[in-house]
Amino acid sequence: MKILYATFELAPFTKVGGLADVMGSLPKFIEGEGREIAIFTPLIGSIDKEKYEIKELPNSRLSMNFGWAQYSFTLSMCKLPNTNINVFFIDNPKFYSCFNCVYPSGIDSWYEQERFIVFSKALLEYARLLNFKPDIIHCNDWHTAMIPVWMKTSYKNDEFFKNAKTVFSIHNLAYQGKYFPEILDFAGINRDEVYHQYGLEHYGNLVWMKGALNYSDKIIAVSPNYAKEILTYDYGEGMDWTLRNNQSKLQGILNGIDYSEFNPETDKLISYNYSAENFKNKEKCKKDILKDYWLEYKKDRPLIAIISRLVEQKGIDLIKFAENEIREIDADFIILGTGEKRYEDFFTWLSYNSKNVRSRIEYRADLCNKIYAGADMFLMPSRFEPCGLSQMIALKYGTIPIVRATGGLEDSIKGYPLDGADGFKFFNYNAQDMLGAINYAIETYKNKRIWNKLIKNAMNADFSWTLSAKEYLKIYESLLA
Repeated sequence: MKILYATFELAPFTKVGGLADVMGSLPKFIEGEGREIAIFTPLIGSIDKEKYEIKELPNSRLSMNFGWAQYSFTLSMCKLPNTNINVFFIDNPKFYSCFNCVYPSGIDSWYEQERFIVFSKALLEYARLLNFKPDIIHCNDWHTAMIPVWMKTSYKNDEFFKNAKTVFSIHNLAYQGKYFPEILDFAGINRDEVYHQYGLEHYGNLVWMKGALNYSDKIIAVSPNYAKEILTYDYGEGMDWTLRNNQSKLQGILNGIDYSEFNPETDKLISYNYSAENFKNKEKCKKDILKDYWLEYKKDRPLIAIISRLVEQKGIDLIKFAENEIREIDADFIILGTGEKRYEDFFTWLSYNSKNVRSRIEYRADLCNKIYAGADMFLMPSRFEPCGLSQMIALKYGTIPIVRATGGLEDSIKGYPLDGADGFKFFNYNAQDMLGAINYAIETYKNKRIWNKLIKNAMNADFSWTLSAKEYLKIYESLLA
């Protein structure tokens, strides 16, 4: 079985959100006897080619026509770290290596469309040149949503791809690739063939996500609960009718995490290692991270952490509504993340106008792990959350999640006081319910016997990729049966 993964971000080379972590981990657990994997991703300018030994392949220049213009590409390659999996990096200096970020802000919408279209088409033609004839093409989010459309139109009679099946993963339904139908001419797709309600047309616009839902052979949502939620008006982001129409193809599989990367027993990024059997060093990690955030250590005072993209989806508005109460809570808060300027400005202001809240408006992988290890609790008040990986990482580090029960947060956290509890949940999306869950966690924290039991339950929870990878393999095999 040959499996081609198409992704616009890939850990450890490029990372913006959970997509990078999933694509950097899942193939490791899919790789095995009789399975050959190739991952295609753009060569963003920030990628350290020397560190990862990325080499341009000889004679890899490829020219392709899009619209009225011709574009040239080159192909580079390396191995996914600690695997034998080939990662292929597609570059065109106009679209990829000219940027030091995956998704540059402030660019023209037509140009943004071009970046994703030419990447997706180029990877198909490079697969042909490499003679990598895929049985499964696994696409991710709207950046590669045009691939299932091509497979059912332009490539449907192509001898090389005629047996390929497409799997489309929804990592976040809110981002759909909406644009004017004229972009189809650039993509080389016959407008009459696809621009209708059972294709890509959606209330007078073209929506690539809708096309992938209609034309792919299988649709994966990144948690079972999210797969149910997106069938409803409240969570469907305008795609609920299309999803219900394709419900027979839809399945939810909870993402996993790679415990070789996130493990407090072996993590070299944290100051002190510890385990579920002996986590005394966790308190030392707490003292360490408090210094990084210029907060004073006080025995028996809980530390609550947020590591997040600062966007509306993540429930930041609930924190804004509750800012006065948060400043009076008997706990310290530390925040790490970047995002919308209004939220960055809010947390910066809150840091200067409170005694117990400190923020760092940046993203640093090394600091993330120190926060996971040092905090007592991890707050995720998301409005919606397709899967979420942060709560799973927090569990492994014995940092008790406080989450809104939505999407993958509902699937992965067992709320106290249930047997085997490893976190705290609130259900309604409002600030008072969030505060109630925070205060309940703080009160529970005072009972060390119960809290230590919660830590042990959390650290023993298993969200490795092993089980999830088996579900993906079943899907691949069923499509080829």
